[in-house]
Amino acid sequence: MGEIVEINSGRDYKKLGRGKIPVFGTGGYMLSVNGKLSDRDSVGIGRKGSIDKPQFLSAPFWTVDTLFFMTPKNKNDAKFIFDLSQLIQWKKYDESTGVPSLSKSTISNIPITVTKEDEQNKVSTLFELVDKIIAANQRKVEKL
Repeated sequence: MGEIVEINSGRDYKKLGRGKIPVFGTGGYMLSVNGKLSDRDSVGIGRKGSIDKPQFLSAPFWTVDTLFFMTPKNKNDAKFIFDLSQLIQWKKYDESTGVPSLSKSTISNIPITVTKEDEQNKVSTLFELVDKIIAANQRKVEKL
């Protein structure tokens, strides 16, 4: 993955004040602060714990130290990278003997095949449309 994303580490947020920037951990949204780690859409992947539950992170955002965030390099599409990350069997790369964990170098060395940058947006748009259709159908089933 290292050829298409930059893998960044989260940081402690406790010295920041309350604000409008969301803070994410391995379990998702935690609270909002007045500082940001990134102003680019990215994909969060747990360093500890929930390593197999990638999260799409809409910029701006902050992540805690248990959540890496993968920022697209060059013109790669963040939503495409998120879709691709859903296909990776993350637990296969678990480096722990207890709580599941990953390192930057392990994530960077995961072999992947990607399409050209201009096609990535088309693929991610298609997946987004399919997800919306599935969600609409699930709502219909729940009503029935």
